[in-house]
Amino acid sequence: MTMDGGPQFLASDAAKPQYRPQTELVRGAQKRSDFNETSEALYLTSGYVYNTAEEAEAAFKGEADAFMYSRYANPTVRMFEERLALLEGAEDCRATASGMAAVYTALACFVSAGDKVVASRALFGSCHVIIDQILPRFGVKREFVDGGDLNQWEEALKGGAKAVFLETPSNPMLELVDIEAVSALAHAAGALVIVDNVFATPILQRPLALGADIVTYSATKHIDGQGRTLGGAILTTKQFIKERLEPFYRHTGPSMSPFNAWVMVKGLETLSLRVERHCANAEFLARWCETRDGLNRVVYPGLESHPQHDLANKQMTGFGTLVTLNIAGGKAAAFRFLNALTLTDISNNLGDAKSLATHPATTTHQRLTPEERTHLGITDGTVRISVGLEDVEDLVEDIDAALVAALA
Repeated sequence: MTMDGGPQFLASDAAKPQYRPQTELVRGAQKRSDFNETSEALYLTSGYVYNTAEEAEAAFKGEADAFMYSRYANPTVRMFEERLALLEGAEDCRATASGMAAVYTALACFVSAGDKVVASRALFGSCHVIIDQILPRFGVKREFVDGGDLNQWEEALKGGAKAVFLETPSNPMLELVDIEAVSALAHAAGALVIVDNVFATPILQRPLALGADIVTYSATKHIDGQGRTLGGAILTTKQFIKERLEPFYRHTGPSMSPFNAWVMVKGLETLSLRVERHCANAEFLARWCETRDGLNRVVYPGLESHPQHDLANKQMTGFGTLVTLNIAGGKAAAFRFLNALTLTDISNNLGDAKSLATHPATTTHQRLTPEERTHLGITDGTVRISVGLEDVEDLVEDIDAALVAALA
């Protein structure tokens, strides 16, 4: 039991055997109430009561184990945090209201004016805004590098840094960063390494085992997996959470709602099954697209044509759920492609059971300058496809018909 985030569900079950990941996804950190329910309980409450004024005083002094307020901790949220930590191999976890809340909180809780953040240039648009625009307003220096170039990382880290931030595979061009190599460079420079692991999911990649210090997720994506709720997560050491994250988290309020946490708990139960099917469909679609006319480029880490295919084999156990296409004919052809889709939906979300497609240059990455998009390989013909759980033959037929329309 600990006051860091409320009572620890796992602490009362020290004799529990260590299960394999799929079992932990279903059973990890499970706590039943006195009603002995089969499905995890939803504790939809903002506050908690005390039997005496003395109990309340002890709780707020940190002398007693108790949930005090759901902005701090909640039994359902705590169940989600502990289950995800078991899967990730992390000491602890804090859930947040969204993936972007996780990214901002993970950085803002420990960087200060005068500190330097080094980040890979290939980032989701909002992550880029946090590092490029928001943190500098508070005096934080930043430098961007091409994530796949270790020489650029080494040069940028000369003189030290406070944090390194990267996502791998990146959004939307699926660029990979060598987590182990960058972590070694960062630690030598005194920096903590934060990895946005959304595209890989905890099923396909374990950044902490590769040397990273902090992992963030948008649980909105694969962890929910059905487009229902927003959520995020930060996974790291107990010491970092106690000394850095917890004070910031409690007083700024990025906490996840109990209902959303309950949805995420149920999503974890089927995460590995869904990701396995997503990946199989994505690889099939990517290989089919490589045979199709009208595409300047097909990007998928599982393809031998991907420039970092060997790195994907080294640090991932699967190649991911997204395929990026560069359609010949630019924006007009890309829009004809998107508008001709009948099964795949146009949406900027990803990791959903339904296949989704978006045009990054006009949606997720429209805030970048044309020069920045060009540097990242994002063209007016780029379309990102989040491959869903439909029958892959239906997806192929949908993409094929859309390509015909795009090239008309």
